Amino acid sequence: MLRKIGLTCLCAGLLLSISGVSSAQTVTIHRDSWGVPHVYGPTDASVVYGFMYAQAQDNFWQIEDTMIQAIGRYAEVMGEAGVGADYLNRALKVVSTSKAEWQALSPDMQLLTIAAARGLNQYLADSGHQPRLITRFEPWHFVAQSRYSLYQLFVFNRSGIKNTEIAARAQGQLSAAHFEEGSLALASTNAVADAIAHAGSNTWAIAPSRSRSGNAMLFINPHQPYFGPGQWYEGHLKSEQGLHFSGAGFFGSLMPTIGHNEHLGWSHTVNEPDIIDVYELTVDDLTNPTTYVYDDKDKALESWQDTIRVKTEDGFEERTFRFSASHHGAVVAQRGDKLLAVRMAKFSEGGQIAQRYAMLRARNLDEFKAALGQLATPMFNTMYADVHGDIYYAYYGAVPRRDPQFDWLKPVDGSTSRTEWQGYHPLTELPTLTNPATGYLQNCNATPFLATGDGANLDPADYPAYMVAESDNNRSRMSRILLGGTQQFSFREVEKMSWDTRVLEADTMIPELLMEVAARDLSADDRQRLQPALALLEKWNRYATVKSEATTLYFFWRLQQRQFNVTDPVEAFKKAVSYMQEVYDSVRVPWGEVNRLQRAHTSGMAGFDDAAESLPVAGGPGNPFGTIFNFYARPQPGKPKMYGVAGHSFVGLVEFGESLQAKSIMVFGANADPDSPHYFDQSRLFAAQKYKLAWFTREEVQADTQDTQVLEF
Repeated sequence: MLRKIGLTCLCAGLLLSISGVSSAQTVTIHRDSWGVPHVYGPTDASVVYGFMYAQAQDNFWQIEDTMIQAIGRYAEVMGEAGVGADYLNRALKVVSTSKAEWQALSPDMQLLTIAAARGLNQYLADSGHQPRLITRFEPWHFVAQSRYSLYQLFVFNRSGIKNTEIAARAQGQLSAAHFEEGSLALASTNAVADAIAHAGSNTWAIAPSRSRSGNAMLFINPHQPYFGPGQWYEGHLKSEQGLHFSGAGFFGSLMPTIGHNEHLGWSHTVNEPDIIDVYELTVDDLTNPTTYVYDDKDKALESWQDTIRVKTEDGFEERTFRFSASHHGAVVAQRGDKLLAVRMAKFSEGGQIAQRYAMLRARNLDEFKAALGQLATPMFNTMYADVHGDIYYAYYGAVPRRDPQFDWLKPVDGSTSRTEWQGYHPLTELPTLTNPATGYLQNCNATPFLATGDGANLDPADYPAYMVAESDNNRSRMSRILLGGTQQFSFREVEKMSWDTRVLEADTMIPELLMEVAARDLSADDRQRLQPALALLEKWNRYATVKSEATTLYFFWRLQQRQFNVTDPVEAFKKAVSYMQEVYDSVRVPWGEVNRLQRAHTSGMAGFDDAAESLPVAGGPGNPFGTIFNFYARPQPGKPKMYGVAGHSFVGLVEFGESLQAKSIMVFGANADPDSPHYFDQSRLFAAQKYKLAWFTREEVQADTQDTQVLEF
């Protein structure tokens, strides 16, 4: 209690001493015709305050839900379903590490988090909204949100540690079911992994040499889940102190994390640098460990107890768990007679907020590289373009230097100093490309060594084997097809390409299927039954459109192979035909009748309703289809419709000229309230494969303003 009061006093003092605030300042939120907030204020902190206030107005439930998970208190609202998420959060020390990082932040960075907390707390005071758990937000919550969103959602699941092994470490207090997908809280983690595996992201940068206007262009196209903590929120911030940025970030983010300012812009795709290692520890006692072996000596484990409060039908109960950590990192699991500790790059050091702030305020490539060079955010391919005509790509990450004699893709011996990290590779040692002669760069979650056309790519031999894991993929190949050659593109042409629905994979898969069928000794009945379906695929132009019947058939064929592991292509095709005959009474079903977009509750827990409004959508799963317009709908066995859960989410297109040109679109709309006119309004453009204008100048914003709100800061 005393620590909380001290933090509150410090926050108030910082607001006065750093910003010189002795009286209230005015923050203005203009809402455009799509409900997108454009926040104006005298200081950077003031627009962060307004941005957070606007987020809360549009989707407070999601902000609070993410924050509850980030601070390890999900079981207090979810009951048993939240215990596994909280246990992992406590084991990783997300909260204590985030509190310590907040105390070490520079005063300027502390001020931004203070302003964000004030924005949420002011919203609660003004609206009378009753939160589920958090009645007062603290500045350190935003540090925890940043750490949780990156490490607990994205990084930890790369460890290869099994749910049963985490449960084993809990010594009978938890089961593997506490960490599995379904109705459980860790479903949000698995949903992110599922989206990444099946969807992905796209981003392109086009140089002036390939642009009809002579200006660089940037395509921003992350593919995130449509529900839960990984969904995007769009906003525009303009401060008299110099912060001027438009883009999107996850709910609860202080500022947008992708987008553009007046000088430059960037986007991210998920990459897979080796930024997490598992260490096997030899301990004195598996039941009650106090020491582990390190360089032939006993080294003390850090040990502590923590209590998780769990909601039950009869109220709340408290469950106390024992945790420990080695100098390698948190001990999270047990495998055989070894404990497993994880080390995640930059987890303890932090610094994400300062790095993101520097990126938003960068004015040229040198300043942007200096911000990236902090390596505080440990992953993400980064694609960049600017008003000076520079384009740049970085296979970015905080990649540790390691002894190459060890296999770092497997758990390593934690008892020897030979497995210690030897610092981090600086940005200059990572795979990066600047202004290639081909005039374009692309990344679609694939290898950095095929980021552009032939003759201009990096040589993988120049980099350590442990640095890059990705190979090529169909979206990357499709991007190179679209961007290759010497053609100069207009803004409108790039806009059209960004919705491309060619199913590149079908160019090889369908001929192989036809040859397999021709070579098989099939019965006359089988051949007669399969022939109309085969003819449908053979005549297909290989584009996924809402009217395409072949797309639907192709999807269910590949689904049999990928999801149900029917390895024989002909047997898989037979099953797909039988399934469609059973569910649809035909193999000729337009893709748009099956592939649908519907907005459900922001959590995604409520599921979908065939009787509710939905829209037909072209495009398809980027993996394996290779469609640039990536829309991943999860099929439900026996149900005729399936609904999108990931893919094109926030999409932006920017041309950097004397007057900046920008368009964007969200998969749903700005507001999560079903009664809001901005609940589903952008979906209609999205389904029609169109953008809305993304206003950036004050004149543009004011001309389109539909509502204005003035706040006191």
